[in-house]
Amino acid sequence: MTAAERGTAVSGTSDALSPPPVTAAAARARVRDVLDGLPAPLPATVTNDILLITSELVTNAIRHGGGLTAFRAAPEARALRIAVTDRSPAPPVVREPGDGRNGVPGGFGWPLVQRLSRSVTITPAPPGKTIEAVVAYEPPAG
Repeated sequence: MTAAERGTAVSGTSDALSPPPVTAAAARARVRDVLDGLPAPLPATVTNDILLITSELVTNAIRHGGGLTAFRAAPEARALRIAVTDRSPAPPVVREPGDGRNGVPGGFGWPLVQRLSRSVTITPAPPGKTIEAVVAYEPPAG
């Protein structure tokens, strides 16, 4: 049984002790490092879903949550847990897609995160909150 299957940390785990990434691209790079530490590569569709969720959570923390204050990505048994902490206690708001509120198109991210994740939790982390998304995957055959 691998460390990832036991739910313990493996090489490349991005933890909350590291300074948070300043962009969604930097967060995706950290997640790629974590995925590279798995015993075998995941299917491209799963990797793409994980990277999309990472982008959405980090972008929303920066755009709507007052900035990212912590970030963690860690493998668990058949899943990856992504945790993003921001400065706002307000939970995400579902908007009509493309409604252009404040001149910014969007409204697709939060529903995507919820749809692609096995679970999503929001926990107070004064002065803000932590959103954790768990993305399930089957270990690659072989």
